[in-house]
Amino acid sequence: MEEPMTTQSLLDELVEARDDFYAALDEQDPARLEHPGLVGEWSARELVAHLGYWAGRVVDVMLAVEEGRAEQAYEGQPPTDEVNATVARVARDTRLATVQKREAASVEALVERLRRIDPGMLQATLPSGATLEALVREDGPEHYRRHAEELRRPEGAGS
Repeated sequence: MEEPMTTQSLLDELVEARDDFYAALDEQDPARLEHPGLVGEWSARELVAHLGYWAGRVVDVMLAVEEGRAEQAYEGQPPTDEVNATVARVARDTRLATVQKREAASVEALVERLRRIDPGMLQATLPSGATLEALVREDGPEHYRRHAEELRRPEGAGS
């Protein structure tokens, strides 16, 4: 059985994965950043907004778990593809610098929440059956890592 991570190791992993994502983004031809197709159909704006949204969503779920209302955090939540489409649509009309500021604010909120959370709460079971720790990893460091890998592929792929 795998031992649970500490909040500090989750924080370290998040920071490292996010830094690597931005390094991969910096490796791209600047002319490609503003156009669809950087990763799948997305430009840099949509990709960064996507990551920021899901980091912020983790914060919402963490707060709900801490307040004993994890079920409510999932009530009425639209399907993931619908959320991603909405986030991308809004990002298309937003400057990249603004999208990056919003993503940074979401990650800062996640970092702050991880610093404050009782580490035992990370083992709370969510309505999906996953632990809170698994959600943090999936929508935090693993998410950034996956998209960094996509950026480094010759022609970007999927979301």
